[in-house]
Amino acid sequence: LQVHAVNSEQMAGKKVCFKNINIQTTNLKPKAFPSGVYVVNLKNNQLTAYEQKDGWKLLFDGKNTDQWRSAHGKNFPVKGWVVKDGIVTVNHSDGEESENGGDVVTKKEYSAFDFSFDFKYEEGANSGIKYFVTLDEKSKGSSIGLEYQILDDAVHPDAKLGRDGNRTLSSLYDLIKADKTTASIHPTATWNTGRIVVHPDNRVEHFLNGVKVLEYVRGSKEFKDLVAISKYKIWDEFGEAPMGHLLLQDHGAKVDFKNLKIKNL
Repeated sequence: LQVHAVNSEQMAGKKVCFKNINIQTTNLKPKAFPSGVYVVNLKNNQLTAYEQKDGWKLLFDGKNTDQWRSAHGKNFPVKGWVVKDGIVTVNHSDGEESENGGDVVTKKEYSAFDFSFDFKYEEGANSGIKYFVTLDEKSKGSSIGLEYQILDDAVHPDAKLGRDGNRTLSSLYDLIKADKTTASIHPTATWNTGRIVVHPDNRVEHFLNGVKVLEYVRGSKEFKDLVAISKYKIWDEFGEAPMGHLLLQDHGAKVDFKNLKIKNL
């Protein structure tokens, strides 16, 4: 593990961290790469042969949005959202929730799944990705659902609201704080990789840049207790629908998305 020369004051104090270092030296036998292992793919909006064989599907091919629609209509919004250079972007507006192009949802609904996505946000941004969105609530603003929070923690005031940081980046919004370090957060205007895994037994995991930041069980007593002291307490059986849409939120901030892909579990 290399310690390299630092030849400028600007580089002083920089760190490189290592973990999960393992080696095997005996009983070495060739074996096939196992299925079901999440593998990072750096090719934009493409699936590797392994991903295709393992059941992954693209939700955005970098060119069209035919798998998405407005949360309040049958078609994709004609304003507020732009597809360019392999990226789907919700544009900056006045900061109001779902007032420009509005939220977009998948046309299909999902129950147990592994959903991976890359996102990049502007300074001071507030947005999110929601799941198990049923659209039954007919809410005026953003549609109701469990939310993987997208937030500029350093600038946006919401980071200090809620309880104990449960409105910060990659948290389960207003319910569970993400247990993350600064090393797992990429700077503003650079790409982050998020991941939401919902297992068939209702166990849910949030990941940020390869690090698991929280875990909970939908419908458990602990989950219900958290809902009861949150802004979601007015919704019966919040977050417990057997299936629902995925949602990209329009919250007035510019956020870019790419590499949206999902695998049913």
